[in-house]
Amino acid sequence: MKKFLTLALTAVMALSLLTACGSKNDNSADTNTDGSNTETTLSGTVSTDGSTSMEKVINSLGESFMAMNKDVKFTYNPTGSGSGIQAVSEGRCDIGLSSRALKDDEKASGLVETVVALDGIAIVVNPENPVSDLDIDTIAKIYTGEITNWKDVGGNDAEIVLIGREAGSGTRDGFESITDTKDACQYRQELTSTGDVINTVSQNPDAIGYASLSAVGESVKALTVGGVEATEATVKDGSYVVQRPFVLVTKEGTKLSPAAQAFFDYALSADAASIIAAAGAVAAN
Repeated sequence: MKKFLTLALTAVMALSLLTACGSKNDNSADTNTDGSNTETTLSGTVSTDGSTSMEKVINSLGESFMAMNKDVKFTYNPTGSGSGIQAVSEGRCDIGLSSRALKDDEKASGLVETVVALDGIAIVVNPENPVSDLDIDTIAKIYTGEITNWKDVGGNDAEIVLIGREAGSGTRDGFESITDTKDACQYRQELTSTGDVINTVSQNPDAIGYASLSAVGESVKALTVGGVEATEATVKDGSYVVQRPFVLVTKEGTKLSPAAQAFFDYALSADAASIIAAAGAVAAN
């Protein structure tokens, strides 16, 4: 009888251990909040604010993230890089979006940049324009007013109409830094979004502008620069020189909500690379 009780007690203890192990495994799956597990229990909102050039990339990432996390609402406010940086600095959004690197004074104020993707800045003209290639030096001379007629660069006898972005735009900052034309461009129009630049150039056969490669469609023609076409491959290997970073901006010492942190991690993950590529940019990782 004593032997029987001993065997029975051993069996009960073994069963208890198996049950405990099974419960531990189930809990680890339920608490995964990295944005890649469809069983996640994330909820809440993720608010982003900033660069209009990042619209396709950030919206694609946001839609994919929400598809995996049904209880999370993702929002994007396209205000421009400068406004997005200010918004995260003032605590008005979770993550700021900038299509330029942060400046030293912005970093000194406690802001942190994380590059999520690289983007080519396309030099765009009207499809009717016969010019197909310009080098960096010529682009600079056009935008500073040293070259004012298309015939001087192989085009029609017509005045060049210079279209650009507004002060504070990440695209403008990137373009002017790369072409070494900061504060020297002779713009005819300074527009407040990537879409406005593309639309304006598409309607004027004598116009030239610059825009995020991810936003360029058939309504305008992207020039090769120094003989190099702007593509994912040439941006990634650096041979297309007119490029800039897409940056997620956060504030040092400010802890993101679980949902915002999960989105941040997801945007930098290998799973997001194909989504970023489909949106026309190149994943940084």
